[in-house]
Amino acid sequence: MTLLSSSSMKVGRLTVYFSNVKTALSKTGLPDLDYALNPYAGCSFGCIYCYARLYTSDRRASKKWGEVVVVKSNIVKVLEREVEKLPRGVVGLGTITDGYQTVESIFKLARKSLELLFNREFHVSIQTKSPMVLRDLDILAAKRENVDVGFTITTLKDEIAKLIEPHAPPPLARLRALKSLSKAGVRTWVFYGPIIPGFNDDAETMKNIALLSAETGATLYYDPLRVKPFMLSTDYPLRKEALKARSRWWLARIEAAIKRLCVDYGLECRRGFEATPLT
Repeated sequence: MTLLSSSSMKVGRLTVYFSNVKTALSKTGLPDLDYALNPYAGCSFGCIYCYARLYTSDRRASKKWGEVVVVKSNIVKVLEREVEKLPRGVVGLGTITDGYQTVESIFKLARKSLELLFNREFHVSIQTKSPMVLRDLDILAAKRENVDVGFTITTLKDEIAKLIEPHAPPPLARLRALKSLSKAGVRTWVFYGPIIPGFNDDAETMKNIALLSAETGATLYYDPLRVKPFMLSTDYPLRKEALKARSRWWLARIEAAIKRLCVDYGLECRRGFEATPLT
């Protein structure tokens, strides 16, 4: 770590800034969640498909996605006030950017937030790509009735992951962490998405992710690539795939294949960001 100024520092390849927030918990329209909690803006994993840059108001992070992270320095103090007055509900931790990304090992805002939320009997739903969540297995297992953890597993092939998720933990590390959480009695789920034509929409990938979900008792969420305007620019590396993902034929093929696997393996499956189970 290298201190650049009182308001910024370097952590490896990342530039880290600091900001204060007025609120910690925000209302969310995501299914099954009452609140969203994001201790950081921007994400060190730098996934090339990530939509979160479109919903990140801090332009330092949104304009240099994967290179800049903003730490919400006072978020734990703000959360401490909010949990005393807000109605209890389900809090999504990491709805925009990963709460267990690289800088969490330094600032521990996710862990401190979990402790506050659990003490006030909020339920927490965590979505991550990082096995760092196992650092907090002590409190997750102790509060297993009030938590669920989902891993985004886009592919099980390292060579694909390195192309589309260049700085995220490798798939095998996520798989092992998912199994460890399940073994500890923590409810788990798998987020298979985005599904990108030609990268992770093959039958082998689908089957292996379905098998992993079945093995860990996880609900399987799947999410075909949601094409955003930045993906259609001529310099976007997945432009051709994004165009194909708009095809009704391709979408129908994905839906049919997932439905077959869910029936075959007795899985509860849901389309990403939708509340209704696949039937």
